[in-house]
Amino acid sequence: MEDDLEDAVVFGGAEEDRKGIKRKRKKRKKKREKEVVVMMELQDPLEVFGRDIMLMILRNLDAHSVALSLLVSRAWHGVASSDSLWTSKCEELWLGKAHIPRLAQVRGLSKLAAYSLSVMDGKRTRIMKEDLYDHIWEFHFTKAAPEYWRNLDPYWKGTGPPMRRYFHPDGSQTADPGDTVWGGQECCFCIVTSFIGEETIREHYVRINRWPRMFVSRKQDWSWEMSNFLYCYCSIPDSDKEGGTGPVL
Repeated sequence: MEDDLEDAVVFGGAEEDRKGIKRKRKKRKKKREKEVVVMMELQDPLEVFGRDIMLMILRNLDAHSVALSLLVSRAWHGVASSDSLWTSKCEELWLGKAHIPRLAQVRGLSKLAAYSLSVMDGKRTRIMKEDLYDHIWEFHFTKAAPEYWRNLDPYWKGTGPPMRRYFHPDGSQTADPGDTVWGGQECCFCIVTSFIGEETIREHYVRINRWPRMFVSRKQDWSWEMSNFLYCYCSIPDSDKEGGTGPVL
């Protein structure tokens, strides 16, 4: 109030003087705002805003940014590791994924740990025996397979859904009843992995009986594919399966 009165006396109320007053007010306002910003920068945002507001802010950040905030301090870790925060992050991560690791579904496991385990498992390209018998697999012949086999394959004939194959913990494999390609023969499978040094995989494949080896790949939706020049196996997405799916380790 005193500043305004002083300005009015000095500038006499003319149009140009009023503009001068506005400029001075604007300058003082910017100065005060700058002082407030400096004060906030010197304080911990968690102390300024409180836990609830910080949780609201962190929910709008990506998972990587939230993970970095875990390192700020012990207090920040307590907020940024909250299950209420990471539950939504897990839901975003799992959306559209074919298989959710069982380890991420362990009762009592924190949602932060579930997210981390899911990310690590999603990057895994080495298939395990548990992966084989934990999923249902669609089977079809490739274009390079003999025409006789392709004529028996619904995938190529367009007469129905792809054939299915099932791996079992005892190392055997079966098919649906009435599968014309299967023929009732006995099948067993094995996984072969060789290394260069201690960690680098040199060769990794799955073999059924004495048929050509199938090389393994992982898709972006975390599903598996095993294939050779004759046929292809694809794990069927089952992300809605209760308890999740994945290696039972």
